[in-house]
Amino acid sequence: MRKETKKNILKSWQDSGHSVAEDCRKTWNQLRTDAIRFIADGTAEFVPQSLYRPYTATDRERYLEQVVLSEPIIFVMGKPFEWGIPLKDALKGDVKRLLDNDDLVFEDCGPSVFIRICWPGYAPFRRQIPSRDFRKEKGPITKGKLAKTLAITVRRFIKEKSDKATEDEADPNPRWKVGSRHIQVEDLILVSLHHVSKGSWQPQFRMRRTI
Repeated sequence: MRKETKKNILKSWQDSGHSVAEDCRKTWNQLRTDAIRFIADGTAEFVPQSLYRPYTATDRERYLEQVVLSEPIIFVMGKPFEWGIPLKDALKGDVKRLLDNDDLVFEDCGPSVFIRICWPGYAPFRRQIPSRDFRKEKGPITKGKLAKTLAITVRRFIKEKSDKATEDEADPNPRWKVGSRHIQVEDLILVSLHHVSKGSWQPQFRMRRTI
């Protein structure tokens, strides 16, 4: 979408009292409802992440309310049909069941984006990933490449937090602890990736097993 068109859309939304933050939250919640209709593997339980928000009012205005957010990227599998790719498969680059795995993503983004994980009981996690593939022809990465990159990012998150005490006294639920004796990469299914602020995206996961 051209920048001028985005500006026109944003102005129209603001004039009508539209809230980008509210719209983003509705999309985040609605996707969970839609996804559980299409499950072949794993459970219908989603990791109860809080939705990332810029911290200050100024940043929320600049990086959220003055931005036209992109549609979520949904990872749909075939044979059998379901929403979500197991991270254990994505880690190995096994994306043959991932529909449209060669489709380009992040076409309107810069050379990199931030991935945000707001896991219950832990401090927010942020990791920068490339949104361009420079090894071949310069251009956006594919959905299959993105799935693998996100799996690597989640593995890094779990490694950093592995078996440590939860850090959020307001939400110390040990049920969602990560690490070798707790939740691991192999236990997670990547369902979607949401544009949550300018330059930032947040994945949604559901569980492969009951915890």
